[in-house]
Amino acid sequence: QVQLVESGGGSVQAGGSLRVSCAASGGTFSRLEMGWFRQAPGKEREFVCAVSRSGSVTAYAESVKGRFTISRDNAKNTVYLQMNSLKREDTAVYYCAASTMYGIKRTQSEYDYWGQGTQVTVSS
Repeated sequence: QVQLVESGGGSVQAGGSLRVSCAASGGTFSRLEMGWFRQAPGKEREFVCAVSRSGSVTAYAESVKGRFTISRDNAKNTVYLQMNSLKREDTAVYYCAASTMYGIKRTQSEYDYWGQGTQVTVSS
């Protein structure tokens, strides 16, 4: 059983930066495909980005491409989401997810494990 714990959320002004982290335990991290999703108030949870097991392949939603960067450190069992040029519409609860199946995943149903989420609030 894999446990995921997010951290690093908070409040930031528009145009600012924030990095959130997700620490994994209970499994072999280097065998997990990792992703970030977010859910804004009143909206459905949506895909943000994903990274392959080795970290060499990434995928991003169009809304965050060029502003967000996903990375991972397999030695630390941690995946990161660096968010730059934040906008008010990035305000959401950000969730870390892990999949045991090979390949980049963009849909929620393809992920097996989820963190509890961390709040990111962007103010103008």
